[in-house]
Amino acid sequence: MIKVNTDYAYLSENVHDYQKEVSKLHQVLRTKTGQGSDYLGWLDWPMNYDKEEYERVKVCAKRIQEQADVLLICGIGGSYLGARAAIEFIQGTYPARALEVIYVGNTFSSSAIIRILNYIKDKRIALNVISKSGTTTETSLAFRLLRQHMEEKYSEEGARERIYATTDRQGGLLKPLADAKGYETFVIPDDIGGRFSVITPVGLLPIAAAGIDIDALMDGLKDAYADFDQESLDANPAYVYAVARRILEKQGKNVEMFVAYEPSLAYVGEWWKQLYGESEGKEGKGILPASVNFSTDLHSMGQFIQEGTKCLFETVLSVKVPELDMLFTHDDADLDQMNYLEGKSLDWVNKQAFKGTLEAHHDTGNVPNILIEIEDTTAYTFGYMVYFYFISLAMTCYMIDINPFNQPGVEVYKKNMFRLLGKK
Repeated sequence: MIKVNTDYAYLSENVHDYQKEVSKLHQVLRTKTGQGSDYLGWLDWPMNYDKEEYERVKVCAKRIQEQADVLLICGIGGSYLGARAAIEFIQGTYPARALEVIYVGNTFSSSAIIRILNYIKDKRIALNVISKSGTTTETSLAFRLLRQHMEEKYSEEGARERIYATTDRQGGLLKPLADAKGYETFVIPDDIGGRFSVITPVGLLPIAAAGIDIDALMDGLKDAYADFDQESLDANPAYVYAVARRILEKQGKNVEMFVAYEPSLAYVGEWWKQLYGESEGKEGKGILPASVNFSTDLHSMGQFIQEGTKCLFETVLSVKVPELDMLFTHDDADLDQMNYLEGKSLDWVNKQAFKGTLEAHHDTGNVPNILIEIEDTTAYTFGYMVYFYFISLAMTCYMIDINPFNQPGVEVYKKNMFRLLGKK
């Protein structure tokens, strides 16, 4: 389902020379004896997920579709990025569905918050608030305003039927609030961090409400769980990617540019940046994750990539079979001189742009490229792909001897912000 090609990566070492280290770390990962092992719940989640809660997610998703024109996803970071990545990956940026999905609680922007409140005034709405602790300020601020708006619009009892909380099983501030208000609740597992939580109710409820087959997503996840449970670099492309990153870092490439040629993959890039940046950027170590969407960003970032500081490598995620395609048309006058593309598919044009860019950046610009190819943009492939990135991330972080599953540095800005806001 996923192919990793390092032929264009300018690797100074052979990936297979790392087999002994990979085999050792594979055992550390699978036996859960490494750093951060108390947050490895995602590892076996494809087999151990809560089946009863999973069925409740599907029932609840259908209810949301019936009761609302707009679903508000209130969360930040891992509480919304995975769901948005999945929904846009599968349905594109202009989906043909009745339910509109709007993401809130991920900014302090007064303009953004007020515009959303104005936009939903005359619409039927449902709200899924997502926070493990209930103390995430961006989310809590938006949730209070939206909750009060819904209680005024529907009454407190009516709002109760339209607000769904995904939070800690028993701790934090959101769980007791949800219980007091009578909201239906879903659990964020204790042993799965936010940036891995797209495969839990955190992501599954919004994804299902958007009309996506989460059974297919889970099937992809289960197959990836089986396929990537092997230490051999000949058989495990996730580990090949993990090792290639470390070799390139040793060669002075400390920026990784995630590249996609589909606009619907833009939020996969945003999700990937959190997954790798928050997991790897510790103790003065790690590769800075960045992202671009080609060919669009070739007209802005392309110049730097081609001729700028040689600090980066590109990782290109390409789709073998697009969701939609068509043949380019004929025009008798040909005033735009585009008839040379007549009869060619639009996806063929996109793939030639990819090949031309690869040649420019690799052959002329000497920029290393790792190529990752997925089959399509179905729900099954999304589930398979996220597990690929999870496993790669765990291996590549263990290779530099850090805990991939905590984020101590994130707390610094929060403490400063609370002091400035006057929170006791």
